[in-house]
Amino acid sequence: MSVVGIDVGFQNCYIAVARSGGIETIANEYSDRCTPACVSLASKNRMIGNAAKSQIITNFKNTVHGFKKFHGRAFDDPFVQAEKPKLPYSLHKLDNGNTGIKVRYLEEDKVFTCEQITGMLLTKLKETSENALKKPVVDCVISVPSFFTDAERRSVFDASQIAGLNCLRLITDTTAVALAYGIYKQDLPTPEERPRNVVFVDMGHSSFQVAITAFNKGKLKVLSTAFDPYLGGRNFDEALVDYFCEEFKSKYKLNVRDNPRAVLRLHQECEKLKKLMSANSSDLPLNIECFMNDIDVSSRMNRGHFEEMCAQYLMRVEMPLKVALEQSSKLSRDDIYAVEIVGGATRIPAIKERIAKFFGKDVSTTLNADEAVARGCALQCAILSPACKVREFSITDVVPFPITLRWKSPTEDGLGECEVFTKMHAAPFSKVITFHKKEPFDLEAFYSNPQELPYPDHRIGCYSVQNVVPQPDGDSSKVKVKVRVNVHGIFSVSGASLIEKQKGDGDDMQIDSEPMVQNEGRGEEQVHGPPILCFLPQRQMIIQDKLVKELNDAKNAVEEYVYDLRDKLCGMYEKYVTQDDSGRLSLMLEDTENWLYEDGEDQPKQVYEEKLDALRRLGQPIYDRHREHEDRPRAFEELGKKLQLYMKFVESYKQKDERFLHLSAEEMSSVEKCVSENMGWMNSRMNAQSKLAPTQDPVVKVADVIVKIQELENVCNPVINKPKPSLEEAPEASDQSAEAHNGPAAAEGKAEAKGNQQTKSGKEMEVD
Repeated sequence: MSVVGIDVGFQNCYIAVARSGGIETIANEYSDRCTPACVSLASKNRMIGNAAKSQIITNFKNTVHGFKKFHGRAFDDPFVQAEKPKLPYSLHKLDNGNTGIKVRYLEEDKVFTCEQITGMLLTKLKETSENALKKPVVDCVISVPSFFTDAERRSVFDASQIAGLNCLRLITDTTAVALAYGIYKQDLPTPEERPRNVVFVDMGHSSFQVAITAFNKGKLKVLSTAFDPYLGGRNFDEALVDYFCEEFKSKYKLNVRDNPRAVLRLHQECEKLKKLMSANSSDLPLNIECFMNDIDVSSRMNRGHFEEMCAQYLMRVEMPLKVALEQSSKLSRDDIYAVEIVGGATRIPAIKERIAKFFGKDVSTTLNADEAVARGCALQCAILSPACKVREFSITDVVPFPITLRWKSPTEDGLGECEVFTKMHAAPFSKVITFHKKEPFDLEAFYSNPQELPYPDHRIGCYSVQNVVPQPDGDSSKVKVKVRVNVHGIFSVSGASLIEKQKGDGDDMQIDSEPMVQNEGRGEEQVHGPPILCFLPQRQMIIQDKLVKELNDAKNAVEEYVYDLRDKLCGMYEKYVTQDDSGRLSLMLEDTENWLYEDGEDQPKQVYEEKLDALRRLGQPIYDRHREHEDRPRAFEELGKKLQLYMKFVESYKQKDERFLHLSAEEMSSVEKCVSENMGWMNSRMNAQSKLAPTQDPVVKVADVIVKIQELENVCNPVINKPKPSLEEAPEASDQSAEAHNGPAAAEGKAEAKGNQQTKSGKEMEVD
């Protein structure tokens, strides 16, 4: 069973696996450990990851990227509407009101849900993992931002099911980083000692997250989290894009915003420039050839000017740090042991400076800024999976937003409500709420403070408690309802039960709490799955991708054979083909090449295979003649060495060499005859072959020579390797002949002497 952690980022994805040697981040088919979060849909197939990223410019309307934050959001969501004008692809309102992505696939306009697009990406990451591990991958842990609400987490979970993955846990980015940091620390304080408080700051491409975590030996506890969901590396990219759009408009009279392809190219160049400015403070050039209307554009930028342009974004860095510190059990800056930063955008020097200035200490970069989240996910998967034995390490996360339950109350004016999970409450966690009811009732769960949510809908769900009846005496029945936030951070009402008759007057509701078992990933109830219709297109698209790949492989095989044979006809194959045959074959290769780029551009797989077979029927004899010419001398040389060895053996026997005196004349005669016949065969074939031109088919092939070598060895080796008779038999035979010559008296004397010797030995034994 494989143990895999997946970091699904806004821009890039990383995969980490747990192996016997530790945690390893695996590379994709491009030998790149970073896989772009892109899905490109074309007229025949899909491209995902690196292949899709190369289509962002050329197929921008059907290449989907930056879709992570559309999970669980309605089409009318203000965030979706704000993002819509910036996207090169189209968004579409689904029947349920959610956001769909409209593309042209297989020559048809299709609308995919965000879960389906993410499912495609996760399927690709799953294939990458399986190719690296050489085994199936099912169990995994996937990262989500700490500010994701219930609906967004359920959406990501559905995407994992579409990809055929069993998600053991949705873990927040900062918690995964904290796990990757703490599990290897050998000097953590004991549980009885004061914990070590570490701040983790993660600024990725689209969001900014902060978590303060307390470490003791064998456990971590998240004290608080804070975030700015709309502050990330892309804000700084967009600042550069806006600046250069205005400059190019005044300098080159180009309206860049009217050309989506130009905007995408400018985004790519600005991202590169931003990374260069993180390492260089001097002026850096920006040059783009044939940017628009065949016009080359150029400009310059330095770090100082860049920081002035981005001042509004840099000012927002401090607020999440301040909020996290205020919510972390009244910790002060002096209580912070270290500040660890991860995420690509934290490489910007101005951001590092502001973080360090706020906490009054240098930031630490001991973790891999890009891969830390994936490594933490893999560690969590190893802890949850029975396939791995990992050091015990408990993880306590928090509920980022307070959750309230509301119900219809007969003792109050209409409705009653209670905040069941406060902000920064420990998670996963269960609570049991006791109601006194006479009839079925409904519960509504929602986030208590809608203004704090980075999500417009504060409702979580409605739950109906059925089969509630009054007691026989007409009094209210006691109903216990269990609510919980599970390991995925998803709220649910997991069950209800009717208890004994109520005694005495009491409040309408009371709460009993019991903490959940940590790392209960396999025991959690299943989150609602996606509709079965979501799985069917996924399977069909996988089959279609496979068919297109086989078709492209067949076409590429024809093209490769044409180029390879044409080059060799003028090189190593030149002397093995006549001039006329070479001319006809070259003409056929040229016709095939032209056909590939004209009528053969789009043909069935069988047509390409037939073309390749036709070319091979002409090219294979040339290849065979070349191979035979190269290998035949070595084969004859090997046969000649064998013949010389066996001839030397025969000569030694004829000279009465004592090593071979045990062999019979018949055996040596068979060896000599076999050597003589093979010598004659070799000489005749070599003479016949020497009379042929290289363009003619050979009279003897390497395979024939190998057969002769094998026949020769089968006859000669048993004779050569025949062992001599045992030396112990010779003295016994001479004794028998001596006895026969001297007669019975000698034999009797010998027996008597032997008997005396035995008697003497027996007496010595008695004395002892």
